[in-house]
Amino acid sequence: MTTEARKETRGFETEAKQLLHLMIHSLYSNKEVFLRELISNASDAADKLRFEALSKPELYESDSNLKVQIDFDKDAGTVTISDNGIGMTREEVISNLGTIAKSGTAQFLANLSGDQKKDSQLIGQFGVGFYSAFIVASEVEVLTRRAGTTPAEAVHWTSKGEADYTIESVEKKDRGTTIILHLRAEETDFADYYRLKNIVKKYADHISIPVLMPKQSHAEKSDDEASVTEYESINAAQALWTRSRSEIKEEEYVEFYKHISHDYEKPLSWSHNRVEGKLEYTGLLYVPARAPYDLWNRDGARGLKLYVQRVFIMDDAEQFMPLYLRFIKGVVDSNDISLNVSREILQKDPVVDSMRSALTKKALEMLAKLKKDESEKYAKFWTEFGQVLKEGPGEDFANKEKVAGLMLFASTHENTTDQNQSLTDYVARMKPDQEKIYYVIAESANAARNSPHLEIFRKKGIEVLLLSDRIDEWLMSHLHDFDGKQFQDIARGSLDLGKLEDETEKEKHEETEKKFEPLSARIKEHLSAAVKEVRVTHRLTDSPACLVIDEDDMGAQMRRIMEAAGQTPPESKPIFEINPEHPLIAKLDQEKDEDRFGDLISVLFDQASLAEGRQLEDPGNFTRRLNKLLLELCD
Repeated sequence: MTTEARKETRGFETEAKQLLHLMIHSLYSNKEVFLRELISNASDAADKLRFEALSKPELYESDSNLKVQIDFDKDAGTVTISDNGIGMTREEVISNLGTIAKSGTAQFLANLSGDQKKDSQLIGQFGVGFYSAFIVASEVEVLTRRAGTTPAEAVHWTSKGEADYTIESVEKKDRGTTIILHLRAEETDFADYYRLKNIVKKYADHISIPVLMPKQSHAEKSDDEASVTEYESINAAQALWTRSRSEIKEEEYVEFYKHISHDYEKPLSWSHNRVEGKLEYTGLLYVPARAPYDLWNRDGARGLKLYVQRVFIMDDAEQFMPLYLRFIKGVVDSNDISLNVSREILQKDPVVDSMRSALTKKALEMLAKLKKDESEKYAKFWTEFGQVLKEGPGEDFANKEKVAGLMLFASTHENTTDQNQSLTDYVARMKPDQEKIYYVIAESANAARNSPHLEIFRKKGIEVLLLSDRIDEWLMSHLHDFDGKQFQDIARGSLDLGKLEDETEKEKHEETEKKFEPLSARIKEHLSAAVKEVRVTHRLTDSPACLVIDEDDMGAQMRRIMEAAGQTPPESKPIFEINPEHPLIAKLDQEKDEDRFGDLISVLFDQASLAEGRQLEDPGNFTRRLNKLLLELCD
């Protein structure tokens, strides 16, 4: 087949058209981001070639000096970015350049705020970095050949960023990719030596391969004077994590984070650590400022960039960080892992297990330091990632106490629903005779704060943690104690305040229970289908009744999660507790009309259900009974 015969014009996908239109017509802020993204892609292509060449050294084609080269022509209005990395086949060009970020584009578009500066910074975060070229270019050409293929298998891709693109087979002697940007008339200032150099120094100084540009003396000569172009490296061309911490500036750490994460915000914190001795490795870990769009996809790409003896191995090495720390970004470079590494080998390597344990410890120490030294930043972190961190106690028994120490909760200590109280704070404020850490779980923060179960605790001045995140019941099923103090759900089982309740109170409670046994039995007859037991409570001071979960039963929150997942939760009934001190209960005890008694007790049961955030089995019946009782009051 001839080269011309393989030329074709193909249309972009619908989402790609939307994104291209946005790039060209809307995103005018921070235009220089295009060069950062294209250099980053070139660096990735070099890393991929290094990895494949471990088993196929012939892919280097006698040229193992990997580099990125930037050329410009002010008269022609072009900027050219070339690399001698892995390159692409025709199929890869169609897949990578004809379909934009298959899984991320819709989310990218949904995340746009209308703020041009913020929106332009989102480029790259969703895998659409290449298309940032159209911010400054009216036409983009890509000439590429994959390492290991013949010169005749090269591909030429071109597009003006409109409805379609053209792709054809061409000849290309060298492997790798060349991208030619035909700048818009108003963007030709980018075809300038100083402008390009400053952008490279700002965004790509940490790239581990040299970024070359024509020497300044050559750049200023005419074509006749400069027949042979001489290039110079304008970046440090040294992997940032291999340098001493004392040599690295804060802005370098920040730009390196943006390079590996495609995030547009500064990280909240980072930890750069070199380990020598039994194991030798370097870790550079970052805590992002904002949760990624796919944070809750536990099967999504995650993990650290893995290098072995400075050779790139894989992008998302999830083996070095537990799942509950999947938001941690960074790099790990080891001297102790075999270079012919694979995911299967990583999963079985005891060295990896030791590194995972040490890196996890370092990540938790980094978070603990952030919590101690920069509370405002930590509060921001907790808002973004707190619910993910709560997965920790169930997944990482060895670090359960450390993870628990990082958690923040709302509590009755302050009149707010903000999660700003740590378990350490709680334990420090415990009453002298208090033996347990008390908590209540509810559907929402306000429901927790207004739970009737808090009444006796407020009366006695005992602090209670208010839990309302979706994961909280699951969390507390794994988090049994902290700092030697056991946790106690105040809405589960019988209330036992231990030494916080004196003997006189206990004796009085026993007498009251015996006195109201007949009423409890009468109520049980009417509610037998809905409750497991009816008993007198001492946990209420203002409410007439409440629902309690039996000690071994599943809570309402976990039941809702199972139902949402299409599973049937185990059958269980709540315990109905009545407050003997409440006027309504006293009147109930005197009610002779069984029908009226049934209506009253059904309304009280439904009210207690609503207070717990439960769904009523029959809302219509509740409304009918309530209206009937209201009418009687009006007569």
